[in-house]
Amino acid sequence: MIVCRSKGEIDRMREAGRLVSEVLTELAAHVAPGVSTGDLDALAERRILQAGATPAFKGYHGYPAAICASINDEIIHGIPSGRRLLQEGDIVSIDVGASLDGYFGDSAVTLPVGQVSEKAATLLRVTEEALIKAIERVRPGGRVSDIGHTVQQHVESYGFSVVREFVGHGIGQRMHEEPQVPNYGEPGRGPRLSQGMVLAIEPMVNAGKPAVKVLADGWTAVTRDGSLSAHFEHTVAVTAGEPWILTAREVPAAVRH
Repeated sequence: MIVCRSKGEIDRMREAGRLVSEVLTELAAHVAPGVSTGDLDALAERRILQAGATPAFKGYHGYPAAICASINDEIIHGIPSGRRLLQEGDIVSIDVGASLDGYFGDSAVTLPVGQVSEKAATLLRVTEEALIKAIERVRPGGRVSDIGHTVQQHVESYGFSVVREFVGHGIGQRMHEEPQVPNYGEPGRGPRLSQGMVLAIEPMVNAGKPAVKVLADGWTAVTRDGSLSAHFEHTVAVTAGEPWILTAREVPAAVRH
């Protein structure tokens, strides 16, 4: 069942989203060679708890950490570790979720560690562009598949590929709700977008082929061919007009809801 949220509920989701965005901003400032993903995880958990919120990922189906930190060929669900040090030239995807007053926010970014290769920089740019273009399709009357089609078109035009096994999702009083939001497919299919729907849109893009595998830890998904992967995500509400990015650092002045 797809839930359409009231304005009051979406306002509360914005507070959860604002916290997530602030945590990501803090983590981004700490990303540097020699920093461990465990350090980033500890910082995120401390900041979320200080805000009176709960890390959404920790304990979810047994996941052991507050954030996901996925390096280079790791697509999503990389488990932070004090022994995993960031190195110059890496890219690291950081995914943060939090529950605040009963509502969830979820957002991810992929960041360069120092100077990265031109191909890595292009992958990051194209994946973030795909997210922005996808969000532009979040309008009443559209279809869920319009979002994924937009991502796929943009990504493949650069010779990159879209991950199939993992998708975006509805979000609200649970981290994962209906509908699923794939990053590929034909337009004009799936549920119709309606005011009050809230979606976590999250392109996961590989520099090589789309095939993935999950490592022995049962969580970390990596590219099967060892190519780099990037992941960007925002929590977005369908409004009567422009989409409202609940995990944005600032609400655009043009948004009316």
